[in-house]
Amino acid sequence: MKRKLLWKLLLGNIIPVIAVIVLLVWLFVDRLAADYFASLMKQYHIDPIDSHRMFLTAIHRYLISASLVALALAFILNYLMTRKLLRPLFQMTAITRQIANGNYTERADVVTCDEVGELAQSFNQMAESLEKLEKLRRNMVADMAHELRTPLTNLRGCLEALADGVVPVSRETFATLEKETLRLVRLVEDLQQLARADAAKAFLHRETLSLHEQLHQIVELYRFNLQEKGVQVTWQLEPGTETVYADRDKLLQAIRNLVDNAWKYSRPQGTLVISTRLTAEGVKTELANQGEGIDQANLPFIFERFFRAERSRSRQVGGAGIGLAIVKELIEAHGGQLGAESDQEWTRVWFTLPSRAPSLPKL
Repeated sequence: MKRKLLWKLLLGNIIPVIAVIVLLVWLFVDRLAADYFASLMKQYHIDPIDSHRMFLTAIHRYLISASLVALALAFILNYLMTRKLLRPLFQMTAITRQIANGNYTERADVVTCDEVGELAQSFNQMAESLEKLEKLRRNMVADMAHELRTPLTNLRGCLEALADGVVPVSRETFATLEKETLRLVRLVEDLQQLARADAAKAFLHRETLSLHEQLHQIVELYRFNLQEKGVQVTWQLEPGTETVYADRDKLLQAIRNLVDNAWKYSRPQGTLVISTRLTAEGVKTELANQGEGIDQANLPFIFERFFRAERSRSRQVGGAGIGLAIVKELIEAHGGQLGAESDQEWTRVWFTLPSRAPSLPKL
């Protein structure tokens, strides 16, 4: 492929151009210069036949020699320039083979600022995204294996103990079995929610909703959990942010995931601040909880699937790193935006949604 493309460009650019130039010069010499030379010979009373023939022969010989030199020089220069131009393409071809074999670390050299350079830059961004997704996939496999292995091991141990008569049949034993079973059920439900969130854009039933009502509904659902942990909820709902244009079920699911995440990672006796304000993009909703905070290096990845900044602490609270990824899919399906900020005291997660239905264009 490399040789074919290089030779096609060289032969396709050099030979036709040189041939046309030589042909035009040849014709001009034969018709113009030769006639002018013949008129001069007649003016000075010199036999033009032999001189004319010698003149044309010499001109043609020099023209052929100059054409061959020009062809060789043009071929060398065009070869070097074309090879340099096609270098990113050759690299991308080799890197593509490595990516197909599972190596995502190689990158193409961006040596120009033209379209080929932009292609190489976009290719590097794609390779970087694939490398990131591959790392997340590996982490996901490890996390899913751990999440499944722990409850299944516990279930197997309890069932074997019951079968061998080591553990008596009691309410506590069945409560343990139920707890581990529900843990598996929650994991499967999270995966199903993530799959539905991927397809949310095609199944949105938008309407004008009361954002404040949806927020209070979810917080009331978690009232017992928040009180048990001693987390105090503070409301800062600005006037004019009462309504949003969204799918009710999808919005409730996104808010629920955010409240669940804020409750789990809030410090005991901490504060959860829920605020809304009107922006140019729509209504911005923010949930800020007091906690340990998220490291700045991990902050850009918290909305990635199966990403968990602190794996051991996440497993203790029962998370699989799917909740915020679901929120991202649901909010972006509405055309909204979301983000997060964190320091040693507060972690803030926010999202924006349109406050009204988009106006139809006038016909």
